[in-house]
Amino acid sequence: MSDASPADHDELAAGEMTPEQLAEAKEYGRLELYAGLADKALDLVILALAALVFAVPLDDWLSGGVGSATARLLLIFLIVTGVHLVISFPLSFYAGHVLEHRFGLSRLTFGGWLARYAKRTGLALAFGVLMTAGLYWVIWLTGPWWWLAAAVVFFLVSIVLGQLMPVVILPLFYKIEKIDNPELSERMTRLSAGTGLSIEGVYRMGLSAETSKANAMLAGLGRTRRVLMGDTLLDGFSGDEIEVIFAHEIGHHVHRHIRKMIVTGVLFSVAGFWVCNRVMLAWADSQYGPTDPHQMPVSTLPLLMLSMTLFAMLLEPLQNMISRHYERQCDRYALEKTGLRAAYISAFQKLARLNKDDPAPHPLEVFLFHSHPPIGERLAMAEK
Repeated sequence: MSDASPADHDELAAGEMTPEQLAEAKEYGRLELYAGLADKALDLVILALAALVFAVPLDDWLSGGVGSATARLLLIFLIVTGVHLVISFPLSFYAGHVLEHRFGLSRLTFGGWLARYAKRTGLALAFGVLMTAGLYWVIWLTGPWWWLAAAVVFFLVSIVLGQLMPVVILPLFYKIEKIDNPELSERMTRLSAGTGLSIEGVYRMGLSAETSKANAMLAGLGRTRRVLMGDTLLDGFSGDEIEVIFAHEIGHHVHRHIRKMIVTGVLFSVAGFWVCNRVMLAWADSQYGPTDPHQMPVSTLPLLMLSMTLFAMLLEPLQNMISRHYERQCDRYALEKTGLRAAYISAFQKLARLNKDDPAPHPLEVFLFHSHPPIGERLAMAEK
């Protein structure tokens, strides 16, 4: 146990930020939280109106000129999503551009931010169209058991996306190149030895073109698994600090977190799709009479989107609790594996300052929305 005084822990919890830096981090966290809550509220309002007020009239109107159920389904998806994008654009602009520039975190011009926003939106729309069509085909084909079949498909899609993320999706937004650094490679090889972790390589990810924030991740599955280090981290952190951060990522593998997350993800998706099935059938029965899932009306799509959004929001605290537990395990693993306590502390202090991360947010905020423990808690742990 640490014999540090309460005053020492207060200083540690602040990540050795100056009072001005700490106040700025708290203000940034507060405004970011408000923007996130506003976005969630907007999602619910738009989807509720679409599901409970406009879905049936919209489908009736489309039926006059569009005979194909799949075509009407996709048109409803595009209309609802398009309306949401238009209404939420000012909030997206504020949270993604104005707020980030106000606190000196973004390096993008308005044009650069708009281009990335358009690229992300286009990718999300394309994926959404495919997933919407695929999900309703599953419903129409499998009928009463669609929720179970959909969970299996969700699992398979998650595996494919996990493989594609570092080699197809991330390169659309960031310049990624393999690092030719023998010292860094030697550290990674040494840390990976005996863990059964097979890494394709260590890569430099060009975050600095977009932000001053630092980040690193272990991404990919199988042959695409690789370490991605933000250039902001590589250029601003020492070798020991990078080693501790990488050891943390290895901890996820050692503790089999990815496998556990896949299992819990499948269980959550089974529960979520089952709930959606009950809600959709109850609503369809009230609108059209007894409904066979093999003929699930396309007008149920906005209700499905609303139900999935609500379920995800209600599940978020539990998922975050599990994630924070995993992160604590990895923090302890990194400290035990490397023995670099001072480097661990300095690395997280730098991350707090660079990312303007409030080291001690309100516990309720942490419980509801944070997938990682507060940095103040992680630093205090390193002192024990």
